[in-house]
Amino acid sequence: MLNFREILTAFMVLFAVIDITGSIPIIVDLNSNGRKVQAGKAASIAFGLMVLFLFMGEGLLRIFNVDIASFAIAGAIILIALAVEMTFNIEIFKNDGPSGHSTIVPMVFPLIAGAGTLTTTLSLRAECSTASIIAAMALNMVVVYLVIRNVNLMERLLGKGGIYVLRKFFGVILLAMSVKLIATNLTQLLGGH
Repeated sequence: MLNFREILTAFMVLFAVIDITGSIPIIVDLNSNGRKVQAGKAASIAFGLMVLFLFMGEGLLRIFNVDIASFAIAGAIILIALAVEMTFNIEIFKNDGPSGHSTIVPMVFPLIAGAGTLTTTLSLRAECSTASIIAAMALNMVVVYLVIRNVNLMERLLGKGGIYVLRKFFGVILLAMSVKLIATNLTQLLGGH
């Protein structure tokens, strides 16, 4: 029996952390640079990764002797590189991978199923059933799919100038989020030793 209140709670928390609407300028940027993001592939891989991490996350990190704080900092470093690209028009992620490779990095990890999302799924276990968390993840992936699939419509609505301004603005926001993620987890790492 699914608990709809739990599903709604988990959905809202994950929606805020994933922040797919905030990623619109990044998706547009990746697509315009010839690094096409595939909506179905991004949503399904992110969903699989989140479910896998829900069940095996802590154990998996322990195998590699990595704690959640270190994992979060690693994800934040990738976000910093992306933010620098967006803000300063410098290419860091070279377009040399196979077609659709940017669907995985940076789209699935760290933007959709990044350290923040993965650690959130673990912390949700304290207040929601596993079934409710999985249902909330699935609903979020439907939203992710729809946003990525319809990103061209958003681009038309905003125009080239709007996208340019949004790209710079979200580049700075992404940089700030990365710094906060590093600061929070560095404090946790240093405090733990």
